[in-house]
Amino acid sequence: MTALTSGIHHVGLTVSNLEASAKFFTELLGWSEVKRNPDYPAIFVSDGKIMLTLWSSKTDAPVSFDRKTNVGLHHLALQVESEGNLNTVYEVLTKAGITVEFSPELVKEGPAKHMMCYDPSGIRVEFFWSGVSE
Repeated sequence: MTALTSGIHHVGLTVSNLEASAKFFTELLGWSEVKRNPDYPAIFVSDGKIMLTLWSSKTDAPVSFDRKTNVGLHHLALQVESEGNLNTVYEVLTKAGITVEFSPELVKEGPAKHMMCYDPSGIRVEFFWSGVSE
């Protein structure tokens, strides 16, 4: 059977700190703010290949995701084009005080590498380099 879909149009994430999460993508990762919708409220950001809709949580006490007890997004994996870019992401995020779960390391025996961090709302974000420079 041929797939009935053709890729991701956007991913919607509910965040506890809308402005800080948007700045994580725009100011630290160089994404563009596409638009805002104050009625939701939501901020749409894009790296030119994927768009994220960041939705503001309606609670003052959001529940953090636990992969063992919740259904939902385990993590968001973003591709980087080179090992140098992966290292740069790590340096930028570390300098900005972003919580890094683990620094760039091999995926299994390599040559792929990845790292994992948490955005300001606590969403796990992975940065993945395939091991082949493009």
